[in-house]
Amino acid sequence: MNTVDVRRLTAWLDTTLQAPRFRDYAPNGLQVEGKPEIRHIITGVTASEALLRAAIERGADAVLVHHGWFWRNEDPRVLGPRRRRLALTLAHDLNLIGYHLPLDAHPTLGNNAQLARVLGLQPLRDVEGAPLTCGRDGLIWLGEAPEAATLGQFAEQISQRLQRQALWVGDAQAPVGRVAWCTGGAQSMMQEAVEAGATVYITGEASEPNAHLARETGVGFIAAGHHATERYGVQALGEAVAAEFGIKVEFIDIDNPI
Repeated sequence: MNTVDVRRLTAWLDTTLQAPRFRDYAPNGLQVEGKPEIRHIITGVTASEALLRAAIERGADAVLVHHGWFWRNEDPRVLGPRRRRLALTLAHDLNLIGYHLPLDAHPTLGNNAQLARVLGLQPLRDVEGAPLTCGRDGLIWLGEAPEAATLGQFAEQISQRLQRQALWVGDAQAPVGRVAWCTGGAQSMMQEAVEAGATVYITGEASEPNAHLARETGVGFIAAGHHATERYGVQALGEAVAAEFGIKVEFIDIDNPI
């Protein structure tokens, strides 16, 4: 079975995802150093204790996730669940690798790109063929939903394809025009989508102001699940790693209702 040096792997990931260009909430790349050679990677959305244990059971050398550790403004002490996660990682010589915003934004492997694929969205593109975006770091994508006629139908279609009941606010009979989307916890960015001319905004989570903004602007709001909207980018990234280096990569979905 092929192996890859962890430094070579993370250098390729950094370059592929253009990690240095993002001012992120957490460090991107190698977060905990383990074995120097990697032959088997487990991918998942979040570096939870459950995912770590699943990786250990399968004899993996590394865990590659979207939600890693060491978030800004977090309590830095190594206590409770953090201690257990770190102890497991160190005891089994696991490499922990995480990419947050870079994995949201990537034009083909990213969460927004992959959510568009799953939902049948057609991204709008500029003259060079790049996705048309708005918001900080271009994290909100803009496009169309050719298979959906009304907001109500669109919300139901999203629920079916993600296998998770979406929360939505708006006129069920309103036509779906320009769609904006940003996976995960991007509910606070809805105003930027409104200003970009969206008639529907899709994200993962909802906050109290979203309902009022949707009602007062007429822009439909759909919260389809943080985890549910971010399952696909890390899978696509894992497939790209397997193709590039010829190593074993498995995705494990640790379900999360949020």
